[in-house]
Amino acid sequence: MTDDSPLVLVVEDERDLAELYTTWLAESYRTRAVNDGYTALDELDDEVRVVLLDRRMPDFSGDEVLDAIRDRGLDCRVTMVTAVEPDIDVIDMGFDDYLVKPVSREELTGTVSNLLARDAYDEGVRRLFSLASKKALLESESPNLTPEDSEKYQQLLDDIEELRGDLDDTLAQLGESDDLKRIYQDIGRDADEE
Repeated sequence: MTDDSPLVLVVEDERDLAELYTTWLAESYRTRAVNDGYTALDELDDEVRVVLLDRRMPDFSGDEVLDAIRDRGLDCRVTMVTAVEPDIDVIDMGFDDYLVKPVSREELTGTVSNLLARDAYDEGVRRLFSLASKKALLESESPNLTPEDSEKYQQLLDDIEELRGDLDDTLAQLGESDDLKRIYQDIGRDADEE
């Protein structure tokens, strides 16, 4: 782990569980752990990339913390890690994933890894579209590039190729996870019902 490793905020009112989760994550990520919703709000900043959020906490629930995160417009992924079985109410909640306790080390670390991969993929797709748009514009509007322009154009091509490779790697990681399989199963089930 390095100083620029992603930061994961663990919000869990059971201190033993919070410590266990941070121990599991500490090998790959920087972590902060808090034991109540109010302190979680104090710890939330632009550095936090993933929040692992218990739903049932006294005084200020995980649901309320989640609403506050989204109201603040913070760009972090949130996974509810809770003993509360999901019900129809989860449809309107702004979380990215939902784990029902007890969770294994593999579930927890895999979920954090997948959320970060999805986050990088989204940013990468935006960047790829931007670069591809520039390439198309240059090819259609400036067919006679000068040698100086050619060097910059070649860098653009190299950047596109590198980004495509990164995205392919990210997609392969997602493809190995159960998340992607579940998404396709859900899409297929919805299509069959129509």
